[in-house]
Amino acid sequence: MEVVRVENLTKIYGHGNAQTVALVDANLSVQKGELLAILGPSGSGKTTLLTSICGINEPTRGRIELDGVCIYDNGWTGVDVRAARRQQMGVLFQAFNLIPFLTVLENVELILVLNQVEREEAQTRAIEVLDYLEIGHRWHHYPSEISGGEQQRVAIARALANNPTILLADEPTAALDTERGKIVMGLLRKLSREKDAAVVVVTHDVRMVEGFDRVYRIADGRIQN
Repeated sequence: MEVVRVENLTKIYGHGNAQTVALVDANLSVQKGELLAILGPSGSGKTTLLTSICGINEPTRGRIELDGVCIYDNGWTGVDVRAARRQQMGVLFQAFNLIPFLTVLENVELILVLNQVEREEAQTRAIEVLDYLEIGHRWHHYPSEISGGEQQRVAIARALANNPTILLADEPTAALDTERGKIVMGLLRKLSREKDAAVVVVTHDVRMVEGFDRVYRIADGRIQN
């Protein structure tokens, strides 16, 4: 089952002599349960592609489909992209983006509460996903009280709390050393296999994509299979 389809996606920043072409006619498809990497150097268009797919960044032209529903066709189609992002996607950024004055448990609960899940159920589901990622014993701690690798696990737990059909990860190991980075990538592989979620990871580090189903390379905004 195809979860994401991107066709001829282009993103141009600025106008005239000041314009920068970040993405050129990108084509991409991702299947349910597939682990896919987009590999390229800084400034190659990786993050632009990812933020376009999740509706944060408006493309200049092209087409994006999520679960067979077109959300962008040379312009937003009227689908509630924010709701789709909340309900169908999990998104991981380079920064963990945990809320510092909330506990680990509260950080994960928050996305469920925003989706109008009752508080008791939200807590139960948050504990389940934290335990699944072997970080449940830290539920009562604040982000500043746990390690970087543990914070990344919490960020993954938050992204998974709503059982998304697709997980989009932007350089999820950038703030980690090599050993912890490989552990995080192992967790993402586990998620794609055990949760049958499509996982798309953008990274500059070729060492981190071992065991991926497919690897796309991107350079100067152009995707190469």
